[in-house]
Amino acid sequence: MNFLRAAMAAVLLVAGGAQTASATTANVLFNGTITATCTLTVNSNGTMTVSNNLQSLSSHNAGGSAGSVQVVTTGGVTLSVDPVTTTTVPTSDTTTTTWTPTFATSGAQTIAETGTATALTVPGTSTVAVNLGGTKGGTNSFSAGNYQATVTLRCE
Repeated sequence: MNFLRAAMAAVLLVAGGAQTASATTANVLFNGTITATCTLTVNSNGTMTVSNNLQSLSSHNAGGSAGSVQVVTTGGVTLSVDPVTTTTVPTSDTTTTTWTPTFATSGAQTIAETGTATALTVPGTSTVAVNLGGTKGGTNSFSAGNYQATVTLRCE
């Protein structure tokens, strides 16, 4: 009887060992969210020079240069320049100056020079040329001395 039980157990063991396990699968989902982002890196500051009639101090004048900023974005943001609020002028310059900041981009997205907020819809890297011009009205002119103004480039 013990022999018979042992033989049956051996047969069941061999039969069970020959069977393959059922295959099963599972799907693993991956989700990701990228919010609209933008980073700005100043490559170089700009330089303003004065016009021959002393009524314009601008990065567009001969010898002047635009500031350069790198913008990296996912798209879905707006690029703009704030009105100039921080200036340093010589004490001898007592007349009003009208400051006009502008920008243009090249690279992932091209924007012609503007002072108006503009949507960046394309992801990637662009170079922003930031310009600033100061003008005097009437017969007023710029005085000798050092001038400095800050343009805030905004990406939001």
